[in-house]
This record gives sequence, C-alpha cells and structure tokens, in this order.
Amino acid sequence: MSGNSDLLAAADYVVFAVVLLVSAGIGFYYAWKSRSHGTSRDFLTGGRKLSALPVSLSLTASFMSSVTVLSNPAEVYRYGAIFGYLCISYVIMVVFISEVFLPVFYRLAINSTYEYLELRFNRATRLMGTMIFCINALLYTGLVIYAPALALNQVTGMNLWGGIISTAMLCTLYCTLGGLKAVVWTDAVQIGIMFAGYMSVIIKSVILKGGISTILSDAQEGGRINFVDFDINPLRRHTFWTLVIGGTFGWSATYGTNQAQVQRYNSCKSVTNARLALFINALGLTCTLTSSVLSGLCIYSFYKDCDPWTAGQVSSSDQLLPYLVMDILADHRGLPGLFFAAVYSASLSTVSTSINALAAVTVEDLIKPCTNLSEKKLLLISKGLSLFFGVVCIAMAGLASLMGHMMQAVSVIGGVIGGPLLGLFSLGVLCPFANSKGGLLGLVAGLAAALCVTIGALISPSPPEMTRPLSLSTEGCNFTSGSSLNWTTALPTEPSPIITTPGQNTDDIRSLYWHTPSYLYFVVIGCLTSVIVGVIISLLTGGLRETVDPRLTLMKEDTLSYQLFKLVKDRVTRRTEKVDRSKQEDKDTNPTHVKFNNSVCVSAF
Repeated sequence: MSGNSDLLAAADYVVFAVVLLVSAGIGFYYAWKSRSHGTSRDFLTGGRKLSALPVSLSLTASFMSSVTVLSNPAEVYRYGAIFGYLCISYVIMVVFISEVFLPVFYRLAINSTYEYLELRFNRATRLMGTMIFCINALLYTGLVIYAPALALNQVTGMNLWGGIISTAMLCTLYCTLGGLKAVVWTDAVQIGIMFAGYMSVIIKSVILKGGISTILSDAQEGGRINFVDFDINPLRRHTFWTLVIGGTFGWSATYGTNQAQVQRYNSCKSVTNARLALFINALGLTCTLTSSVLSGLCIYSFYKDCDPWTAGQVSSSDQLLPYLVMDILADHRGLPGLFFAAVYSASLSTVSTSINALAAVTVEDLIKPCTNLSEKKLLLISKGLSLFFGVVCIAMAGLASLMGHMMQAVSVIGGVIGGPLLGLFSLGVLCPFANSKGGLLGLVAGLAAALCVTIGALISPSPPEMTRPLSLSTEGCNFTSGSSLNWTTALPTEPSPIITTPGQNTDDIRSLYWHTPSYLYFVVIGCLTSVIVGVIISLLTGGLRETVDPRLTLMKEDTLSYQLFKLVKDRVTRRTEKVDRSKQEDKDTNPTHVKFNNSVCVSAF
C-alpha cells in the first residue's frame, strides 16, 4: 500500500500531531504537578480526589477502544442494527454494579481489586485472580494496539510496526510520567476526539445521501433494521436475548472485576461521585454505540451494490470504515486525519488504562505483601512497571495479528477470563457462606468450562444458519485499475468447518459437531459455572458455620435502592403521622358528637 501514502494531506498529519502533543502534554503536566509530594497511592489511584465527570468520560473511553471504533460498524454492516440492543445491557450493568460491587469496593478503599479476594477468601485466590487479570489485560491490549496500526498501514502506507511501537510508547510516556490522573484526563480529551471522528463520517454520509431517511431506507431494504428477533435459541449469534443477557454479563465482568474500571470509580472523592460517574458513563456508552450503529448503516448505504470486502478491495471487514472515510472524506483536508486520530485516541485510552492497571496490581498484589519498601521506592517501582508493561504490550500486538475478527476475539477473551472472575466476586459479595475452598474451586471450574466452550467454537464454528450474516452484493462494482483503493488482492473466504467425501450427507455430519453457543454467552457460562460450583463446594465444606466480616459483603444499607426506599417510607410515615395528628387535633377542639350524646342522656333522665 505504499502507493497510498500521499492520500493524507499535511492537514491530516497536523491533526495527528495535535492529538499526540495533547496526550503527552497532560502527562508532563501531572508529572510536574506531583513532582515533590507524589506517592505510589496518588500515582495509581489519583489520591481519591477526582470528580464524577472526568472519571465517567475515562470509564467510557477505557473500553470503547479502537476495536469499538473499527469493528462495531463492520458488525452492523454484516449482521444488522440489532447490535444496538447492547444499550439495554449497559443500563442493567450500571445499576447492578452501582448496587452490588461499588459500595463494597469503595468502603474498603483498596488499591487493587484483587486485594478483596485475599480479604474475603485467601492469598492463593488473590494471586490467581491477579494472574488471570494480567493475562486478560495483555491479550486485550495487544488487540487494541494492533487495530489502529493496521488501519494506518492500509491507508497511509505507514510501517505497521512503526504504528504499533508509537502507540505503545506514547501511552507508556504519559502513564509513566503522570499516573492515573494523567490517564483519566487524557481519556476525557480522547473521548471527545473519538466522537468527533464518528460524527465527521456520519454527517458527511448524510449530506451525500441527501438525508438520514435515505440511509435508513437503504438499511431497511437490505434487512439491516432487524430489531424484531426474540428467538431464545442460545446458538444464535445475535438476538435480543443474547445481546441483552450476554452483554449484561460481559460488561458486568468488565466494570465489576477489572482493575482498570474499579480503579477509576474508586478514585472518586465520594461514593456519590462514584455512582454518578457510572450513570454518566452509561450515557457515554450508549452514545458511542449509537454512533457505531449509524456508521455501520452509512457503510451499507454506500456499498449496498458493491461490497468492498467481497470484491477484494479490503482484506478484512474491520477495514470497511477506514475505506469509507478515504472514499468520502479524502477531498476534505484534515477530516481523514481527524477520523484516524479518533481511532488512534481510542487505542491510546485503552492501552494507557491497561498499563496503569497492570502496574497497580503488580505493586499491590505481588510487591507490597512481600516487601517493606518506602513510598518513594514504591513510586519509582510503579513508574518502572509502567515502562515495562508498555514494552510487553508491543510484543502482545504481534500475537493480536493472528486473532482474526477483532470484536469477536475481544469478546471471547473476556468470556474465558471475565466470566469466572465475575462469578468469584459475586460469590464473595453476595454469598456470606462462600468459603475459600468454594471460591477457588469455583474459579477453576468456571475457567475450565469457558475454555472448553471456546475451544469447541474454534474447532466447530457456528454454521451460517446460526450466525445469519446478511446478504452482500457486488453487482454494481465497476473497478478500473488505479481508480480505487485496492488494499488487498486476496479475496475473503469463510471456509466451512465440515469436510465431506462423495456420498456423505452434510446434515448427518453437521449433527456430529459441537453446537457452539453465541460468543456472547461464553462469559455467562463461565460465571454461572463458577457460582454454582462455588456454592456447592462451600456448603459441603462447612461454609454455613464460618463467620465473615460484614464489611466484605453487601449490606442493605449500602444500596441506593434501599436508601430511596427508606426515604420514601420516611416521607410516607411522616405524612401519615401528620394526618393522624391533624385528625386528633380536630377531635380535641371540636367534640360535637360527645355533646350530642350527653344531651340525649340528660333528656332521657
């Protein structure tokens, strides 16, 4: 693609430079601000002095990564706008986390989420949780570094590994210099850039198509407006139930057990600010998903008669949105740069989050318990670890290149690792009788179950009747040499997992294969297995006889719903008492019925 390096104008590179300078500048600012009185706690948690708004924006940016920016529109293009049902799971997740996990974590004021596992169960469980998180974070970070580097490579001819290294090193720079405060405020800026990139594509598409109604009409005709699908079959890729149930479990695992997210709402200056940050974050997630869905419909409206993926113009569906950007925005200098800055910002926000979280759990879970170092030395170690994990993330990006479709790869990784951890934390917070044996064995069983399902899905992918990709056409294609952005020469293929020999019945052979559930249910399987096994083992090993510190479990006084119920009840009680008191006063000041009875008695006498 070296011939396309001139497609981006000088203005586009200026936009890139501004994004990089702003991100690095925030890191330098917080490094200078805390140069004389910084501690490892301030570096890793922001000193618990942050307000709701920047934290909410950071929560949104942290896991709305380059995978979201590039893959979600492609998902809508191929499978329809039903993907938008994830909005419902965001709301359910935020309510659940706000009511169940947030009060416990904030009360304990822990720097590492996995410190809770030692307080509630034992050190072995804590160490296992920490190792699982580190594996998850490194794999996920490799994906989100690889995504924008690939997009830039395809569009501008930038060296792929040059893009990967620049992404990781920039994140490492401001994480090492400024800690969590730098990460949070950089995220807040980057989420704005992400939305600006999305809106540049959507607005230009609407203008070229003569209105949003044309885009929606094209989507309707192409079957992309497919919200009416309430099939309960768990093998289906996307239905209302898989997206809402699977999405709720998946996002609850992210916001309830992942160090990166817990570390953020724990950095708020009060539990009220932490709750407010979560609810504002739900609005941010919804806006981001809506932008993804609209972008996917825009792609279909432009390429409904000539699919670039089938026609071999792009090598992966994840490149469809960058392809559209260069198709419709190339004449507007600066706008392609804005979009790719948005992709880059999405990657920076997630990578910086992971680096900071990895440094935090390493210090809190692996170094502090084994040493007695001063705060100054711990601060230096924290910064050194940020640098180390930045280098490791570059290596993980190489592995990411082998993972195929990015969005599904992320969901699978989260399902295998996030589901069992969600089950373990749920056991600790919601089940006072759960003991260390039940927690540890439940976690192992959940990991085994999720891993088995994942391996089964790799060996025997879901057939088209379960995934139901929508039709794509190349009838309107009229490519001429040199007139199009030819990003690849290899046509995409989706090989069937079933190999037959002459005379064999395909249906009979298909019935022998593993029936793979929707990838969104992997996290549900891991979580429920962990909970069920944990409960059974705990009951069999005397869990009911053990006493647990009430601070480590959910108390009704912690929940917002209980506080609201109590408030309403108190008001109703006060109003009732006021009415009763008013009636009593009327009775005392106007005893008419008593006088009437006395007069009757006197006359009778």
